[in-house]
Amino acid sequence: MPTEFSTVELIDILLRFGINMVTMLVLIFGMYYKRYQDRELVIAAALFNVFVFGVLTILSSVQFSLAAGFGLFAILALFTLRSEQISKTEITYFFGSISVAVICSVQGSTYALIAIIALFILIGAYIIDHPKVLGSVSTIKVNIEITDPKLLSSPDEMRGELSKLLGVEVLSFQATSIDFIAGKSRLSVNYREHG
Repeated sequence: MPTEFSTVELIDILLRFGINMVTMLVLIFGMYYKRYQDRELVIAAALFNVFVFGVLTILSSVQFSLAAGFGLFAILALFTLRSEQISKTEITYFFGSISVAVICSVQGSTYALIAIIALFILIGAYIIDHPKVLGSVSTIKVNIEITDPKLLSSPDEMRGELSKLLGVEVLSFQATSIDFIAGKSRLSVNYREHG
């Protein structure tokens, strides 16, 4: 039998969605995008947030077991963005966006509790990922043609080559993809500017 929403329940959903949207917008657009300028991840995280909020709002309004909820998260965990490897920071913000939707959509908690938890999430993300905390280190993704394939197996030499090429002090790097046929690699490079 279909579930019908009363006016009170619709207002409840709208308030929860409002808290969700404000929190997600501050987290994803106000913090992540402002710091990293990654349009694709911002769109993916924001839309995932809205989709998860919608799905969980429906599921929390009907008889739904805890095991089924864990099954839903297992499916989400299996879903990875396979077209391109994403960094730990990106996946953290992405998971944060989904978490906000879960917190705001599940029935049974008060608006005050939801708002406090949302505020804690935003404050934590702001402080932990603030540019002044780790401000001297930056990350860049580069596509590079490797003329000497042995460089990838020698981290010190590769850091030296990258430092010369980019004009910065390369602290570390990680190869995210290697095309042996074209002789090109995609690297995530952590660096500190000279001076």
